[in-house]
Amino acid sequence: MRRIFAFLWLMTPGLLLAQQAPLIPVTPLDQRIAHADPSKYRNMKAVHDGPGSLDYRPLFDATSLETNLFFMHRGVIEPKSGIGAHFHNQCEEMFVILDGEAQFTIDGRTSTLKGPAGAPTRLGHSHAIYNATDKPVEWINFNVGTMKGVYDAFNLEDGRVGVPIDPIPVFMTMHLDRSLLKPVEHMDGGTGTVQYRRALDPTVFSSTWSYVDHLLLPPGTTVGPVSKPDMSEIYYVMAGDGSVTIGSETAQIHSGDAVPVRLGEHQSFANSGGGPLEFMVFGIASDLAAKQALMETKRRLR
Repeated sequence: MRRIFAFLWLMTPGLLLAQQAPLIPVTPLDQRIAHADPSKYRNMKAVHDGPGSLDYRPLFDATSLETNLFFMHRGVIEPKSGIGAHFHNQCEEMFVILDGEAQFTIDGRTSTLKGPAGAPTRLGHSHAIYNATDKPVEWINFNVGTMKGVYDAFNLEDGRVGVPIDPIPVFMTMHLDRSLLKPVEHMDGGTGTVQYRRALDPTVFSSTWSYVDHLLLPPGTTVGPVSKPDMSEIYYVMAGDGSVTIGSETAQIHSGDAVPVRLGEHQSFANSGGGPLEFMVFGIASDLAAKQALMETKRRLR
């Protein structure tokens, strides 16, 4: 049976108005950093009527940032398992695989992507993912709503098993290939030369979700400090070791950690390890006007 899911954190008009400027409790930096800890994963079967099961844990939820992040999940899609086809009309979502390969479906068309890669899904479009291999696939799910605390989903009762595969995707994809990175000196006032690329720009998304960046810091380099008054970010550590400084606090970060940066916070990152420190960075604007300003700035710089 098809199911419509809807979740509204705030029901009364007064509460909705108050949510425009939420108060986030002050939490020490090292407690704000989320960790991809498999010992804390929980198993879920038949997700959106999909085959098999996946293991996951929430890293962040709608209370983690002032902006319209709804959640960030980290986990594993088991062999011959996946998430069934479904629509979001009030959310934009992206499945990301960090290794291996998986079959991604957008609007009923399916192609195989090799990790690290992902496929963004805009408002009102359906998506699914299936791990057809015999090995688990490391997976991230990122979701941004059109309104704070609002989530919806409409299942299509389609597990996408044994479907035709297009050799070339007919939908938007993201590939985090290090060979595509470009050198940037003293990024945001940092030291040394880092490697950077905007993997998905603001035009990809209809919501306040603004970009996904791929960033690599060689040993001894830093990025920042910088403050972004109209942009919140989450830095997911794909590889390496280093440190993050937000305001007056500094904490160590390692592969599998995720760092939330709120609007206007002064942030900097440093590679203190012996190998590259690699990030996937998600940016969410404070509102659509701030996102439009970002797009205008990019246009003027061309």
